[in-house]
Amino acid sequence: MSVADRLIVALDVDNENRALKLFEELRDVVGMFKVGMQLFTAAGPGLVRKIVSRGGRVFLDLKYHDIPNTVALAAVEATRLGVSIFNIHSSGGREMMKWTAEAVAETAARENLVAPKVLGVTVLTSSDQETLGQLGIDDPTQSVVRCLAVLAKESGLDGVVASAQEIEIIREAVPQEDFLIMTPGIRSASDPIHDQRRTMTAAEAISAGADYVVVGRPILDAKDRSDAARRIAEEINAALTPAGTKAISKR
Repeated sequence: MSVADRLIVALDVDNENRALKLFEELRDVVGMFKVGMQLFTAAGPGLVRKIVSRGGRVFLDLKYHDIPNTVALAAVEATRLGVSIFNIHSSGGREMMKWTAEAVAETAARENLVAPKVLGVTVLTSSDQETLGQLGIDDPTQSVVRCLAVLAKESGLDGVVASAQEIEIIREAVPQEDFLIMTPGIRSASDPIHDQRRTMTAAEAISAGADYVVVGRPILDAKDRSDAARRIAEEINAALTPAGTKAISKR
């Protein structure tokens, strides 16, 4: 996986024209683009098809969570859209995740499509122990993430979405190298954390063992977005070198 492939930019904008402009502006620096709830609701699946038809890779971030059959059917359509990755909530349970993984594999094989990677969302990076307590969950956040990651693996998913702070725990619980970890809410070392409560820099996340990092506002709000993306890519590259990993581990 190249450095660019590891960097996903969140197209958190409200219309297709802005999204496509950002895609063209950043496609030479960034390996994948996230289409989330706001943009998908505003522009629909047609935007995803346009990005894919232009050679772009899409992470469809809709966090499906419903009864198993409903999520599995949505997964079939995501596969047909040609997205590279999409996610579902691990808290939907084993049956929901298993049906989804099977539906993706069967559809891709039957229709000669490339199967997207399916990731299970563990605990959102905007949530903390207080948030879990409001839901009646008294277990520590790290324990909840570990449980959901193991369940996702056992259910046939390709990996999870989790805070960078839980990467080490996930790697210990699911030691397989091909089990993917995507970390959202990533920033550069000089960026504010905004509403993200459990976050790290791109370099720290990659050094900890993340496969993908998702960056939104630190790139979208920059005066020079291409330069901002390149700087984060450079941080990722530095973290992948032995010297960079060693330096980060001492922080």
